[in-house]
Amino acid sequence: MNKARLMQVLLAPHISEKATQATDKNQQYVFQVLPTATKQEIKEAVELLFNVKVTNVQTVCAKGKRKNFGRTRGKRSDWKKAYVGLQEGFDINFSGN
Repeated sequence: MNKARLMQVLLAPHISEKATQATDKNQQYVFQVLPTATKQEIKEAVELLFNVKVTNVQTVCAKGKRKNFGRTRGKRSDWKKAYVGLQEGFDINFSGN
């Protein structure tokens, strides 16, 4: 894969209660990724950036919410998230310590 493309695939870690439970229970980490990213690209990007071994990748396309801004109706953008499972003994630390 193209290394420049892999550096752009992961947009941000997704931190929520559900994501924290997935990390604690299943050794899975959740990332917000490009809508055009494939599972193979996500796997290679995580392995490249965090120096870990990935066992599986599951993706979910989340629909953007409809919102009202005063009298104007709007819609947030659709986005994609990936649940990334790691091999035993590997860990990702987002705190930077």
